Amino acid sequence: MARIVLTVSNDLASDQRMHRIANSLARAGHQVLLVGRQLPESPPLPKRTFEQHRLRCWFRRGPSFYIEYNVRLCWLLLRIPVDAIGAVDLDTLLAACIAAQLRRKPLVFDAHEYFTETPEVIDRPWVKWTWEILARLCLPFCRRAYTVGPALANILTQRYGLFFNVVRNMPEPTVAPAAPARSDSPPYLLLYQGALNQGRGIEALLLAMTQLDDCQLWLAGKGDLWEALTKMAQQLHLKHRVRFLGRLSPEALRQLTPKAWLGLNLIEKRSQSYYYSLANKFFDYVQAGVPVLTMDFPEYRLLNSQYEVAYLLDELSPKAIVDAVKHLQHCKECYLALRQAALQARLEWTWRHEEPTLLTIWTEALTQN
Repeated sequence: MARIVLTVSNDLASDQRMHRIANSLARAGHQVLLVGRQLPESPPLPKRTFEQHRLRCWFRRGPSFYIEYNVRLCWLLLRIPVDAIGAVDLDTLLAACIAAQLRRKPLVFDAHEYFTETPEVIDRPWVKWTWEILARLCLPFCRRAYTVGPALANILTQRYGLFFNVVRNMPEPTVAPAAPARSDSPPYLLLYQGALNQGRGIEALLLAMTQLDDCQLWLAGKGDLWEALTKMAQQLHLKHRVRFLGRLSPEALRQLTPKAWLGLNLIEKRSQSYYYSLANKFFDYVQAGVPVLTMDFPEYRLLNSQYEVAYLLDELSPKAIVDAVKHLQHCKECYLALRQAALQARLEWTWRHEEPTLLTIWTEALTQN
């Protein structure tokens, strides 16, 4: 079997998608190394079925970081045993492409997002141009490519002339969840899991909490807005009803999520990347049997047409959030219908239905002449 190196730019600790992908490849008999970055605050990595390695960098953000990380990553890929390389997103593609070409090894690309349309890029023309040129230079050297949802796969296929398969961010199946605690009476537990960054609707959510006196909000994650959001919660006198849990391990999240009354996946339509996103958390809520409050974006609309597990918001505003939550509180039948749909969808929306596609992609990449 093959020695496969997968490359990302995060610190590996909470990247559940990559953990699932690496596990699947390892279970198929491959030797897998997952490479990321080491940050001062990075937690220790638990032992897994695959190897893990983190690169230390002097720089933490901006052009200096991306240049340094790709240089270090390329040097690593040129020195270690490798039969194939999997690059995740454009920020690791250059190093992976150079190493793959020099060593004459197959290269596979995994697009977690519409990278050139992310909020951090779209308002910076020169930065966007740079990433776009890199994509057009490197993607022709990829034997296979895949991404997180069908809408984004169609866009990327048309844009770059390389066919993108779909491997969705679905969780491993778990045991049947218990009924949510006190789902028919306050306090109603609202759960957000994920990064506390711009564009995630958390400011609107905190404003909505001022009108949801019978709700508690738990935020499981960290990010650039951590300090600003904690101050905002204090200024709004919400400290007793809003809990900032920080970054939790995937195992801790799996224990926490079934306790929620409603899972939150609120994203501003700030970019095409957000509009066509398909977040891990959406499937994590469903796997726990928890109804979801999410945006009426293409991928979620399509999934909701299969199993109506979510209340879809036309706009992201405090009023829209308040109206949605109160509607589900007052209409018990509506809430129970969403929960019942989640309990059905959780049996189908699991990683075991995505894994065969992933393994086929890698088999084809490794055997193509």
